[in-house]
Amino acid sequence: MNIIVRLFGAIALQISAFTAMSSMAMSDNKPLPIYTQEAPAVSQRKTTQRICSLDPIEDLLPPPQTKASNSLLSYLAEQGFTQNQEGSWVCYANDPKKEGRYFTLFKVKQVDGRLIASSFLDEGSLIQGQENRSLNFFMMLIERHMNTTQENRQGIRRYLEAFVSLVKQGKIKPTRRGFLFDQPNRGLVLYHTLSSGNLKGTGITLNISLPKS
Repeated sequence: MNIIVRLFGAIALQISAFTAMSSMAMSDNKPLPIYTQEAPAVSQRKTTQRICSLDPIEDLLPPPQTKASNSLLSYLAEQGFTQNQEGSWVCYANDPKKEGRYFTLFKVKQVDGRLIASSFLDEGSLIQGQENRSLNFFMMLIERHMNTTQENRQGIRRYLEAFVSLVKQGKIKPTRRGFLFDQPNRGLVLYHTLSSGNLKGTGITLNISLPKS
């Protein structure tokens, strides 16, 4: 597999899936109901670190209305994700700027033979812990759904680390274009504005092809 690892040498490609991706990205980001019960004590919480475990949100959310389907992404439930009514798997987090408000931090959905996975930035800023967890989230999807070797994945992670770091530093601006990080599988990473939903901000999104059955 030929991985393009030089960020500034990568070819920016226009992707036709961007409109659908950005429109679905924040479609469910309405503030959730506020609950008055206190969060459980730290000593009562599980010690195993999960990708979706930045705060006690999962203990305050109402129970799912329906049982999660046995989908391709069902394993994300073990990481603290929940499946919403449209079939996306989401991770909620506290809004650091407004007490009692929650928003979608991570989201992934299968769309026409591709996985669209996003990490959302509120007004262009990463919340505490989001950078490393975003990388872990993306790499988990890549390991499970792309034909890669350990060496390939190490190169991809270095590429994505550089990309996220440059976004954090403000050196990459939101755009409707994607950077190719994996040639055979046409894996793309983007930093883009959100075109729908209540959270005004940007997102870092992976767009990867699923292996054909």
